[in-house]
Amino acid sequence: MSKFTKEMVDDYADKLLIGLTDEENKMVLDEFDVIDANLDLVNQIPNIANVTPMTHCLDDFEYVLREDVPEESVPIDELLRNADETDGDEIQVPKVVG
Repeated sequence: MSKFTKEMVDDYADKLLIGLTDEENKMVLDEFDVIDANLDLVNQIPNIANVTPMTHCLDDFEYVLREDVPEESVPIDELLRNADETDGDEIQVPKVVG
């Protein structure tokens, strides 16, 4: 794989409509060097090409779904009895935004 260059980073930044200073460009290139070094380490693992990729960390997990049974709701009057202040069927709360 070819290394990232300053021109490539500038081109991608232009396509993303972000401007990069020379210092930011250098920082991005340094980050890509670290990523490339880590990928090189992974590629050095013996027989890595023969490993089947995981699709989920719990591939053997069995999903047991319960039956969806509707239940009776608590009456609104009973719920509102727990509130300090109400306005009809609504709970009044202190204003928190100026």
